[in-house]
Amino acid sequence: MSEQLKVPTMAEYMAEGKQPEILFWVGSAGSYDDRAKKITKAFVKILNKANVDFAVLGAEESNTGDVAKRAGNEFLFQMQAMMNIEVLNAYEIKRIVTCDPHSFNCIKNEYPSLGGNYDVVHHTQFIKELISSGRLSLEGETYKGKRITFHDPCYLGRANSEYDAPRDVLKHTNANLVEMKRHKRTALCCGAGGAQMFKEPEKGDMDVNILRTKDALETKPDIIATGCPYCNTMMSDGVKFNEKEDSIKVLDIAELIADS
Repeated sequence: MSEQLKVPTMAEYMAEGKQPEILFWVGSAGSYDDRAKKITKAFVKILNKANVDFAVLGAEESNTGDVAKRAGNEFLFQMQAMMNIEVLNAYEIKRIVTCDPHSFNCIKNEYPSLGGNYDVVHHTQFIKELISSGRLSLEGETYKGKRITFHDPCYLGRANSEYDAPRDVLKHTNANLVEMKRHKRTALCCGAGGAQMFKEPEKGDMDVNILRTKDALETKPDIIATGCPYCNTMMSDGVKFNEKEDSIKVLDIAELIADS
């Protein structure tokens, strides 16, 4: 990327005695996974473009503990969570934005009982805010006439009933939004949730992500839009399995918006 991305840390803000508007929670996937790093960069590009005053924890950010909890290790989850909450509370964080629905759900719904109370927002909700408040304007030509189908992440959709924000944001691309038969409340999981991401699938006729990609392919899309790094991996694998990677792209909403 030729343009310089500005990514200040909370420690730098603290040193200047300032508070950012939001804390951007990058998450483990967004920090370490090569594909997910592109989503992180795209979102930072949006934040820079809209002049959002944001900071990241940097090296002080640790895994939310979501994966440990889903895999049944409550003790490890609480250790991870308490460590993060101490850091967040020390910085007096009020508002957190993340590109990962797993982090979103975990910090929003599971941290409060451990003393971590924050206004937690998914990046699609935040991008919607930026557009509707006029801080971000798009040139709707890049994807005009393209067919885009959106795959609902479980932890954004069914777990937190947010179906509109990603779709409202996608409408601003002027693409043709086509819905899969199973969408919103009836959407199928990509197959990575509940720590399944890190193990081989159980025996059966078909991997969940292959089944879900079939749903997407039925809409004859040019692009499968996702709002979660795990879903992105699973859908990309499904597209490769069907040998369609030359004709169909799997892109996070942040990437679609950053390119518009």
